[in-house]
Amino acid sequence: MHDQNLAILKGLVCVAWADGRMSGEETEILRGLLDAFSATPTERRAIELFAKQPRTLSEVPLNDLSFDDRRVLLQHAVLVTFVDGEQHARERELIDELCEILRIPSLEAKGILAAAEERARGMMNVLRAV
Repeated sequence: MHDQNLAILKGLVCVAWADGRMSGEETEILRGLLDAFSATPTERRAIELFAKQPRTLSEVPLNDLSFDDRRVLLQHAVLVTFVDGEQHARERELIDELCEILRIPSLEAKGILAAAEERARGMMNVLRAV
């Protein structure tokens, strides 16, 4: 797994903990991304250990992410905030903080967030119907 993917996953762990807990749905998203990124058993274990306790964005080398990876992280982060059924105020604050840390210009971030939120809400509607 590339270092950028590891940073993305660690960033998502921070987002998942933003509301004070890591839900089962959030854990499942992380597991799915570990599969998608072809994580080795050692990499999986490292993420699992990292995710066992609340984390902050300062613990993740986000500034090393490429232009595209920063946007991927932001889009996935929005999905993580909605996966348990609602986006909590602290999760929204962390998303705003993430935009600043990733140095995504405000106008661009608004567009990314709006599209990601719409996508996340649509996915939640489909999952609730199942």
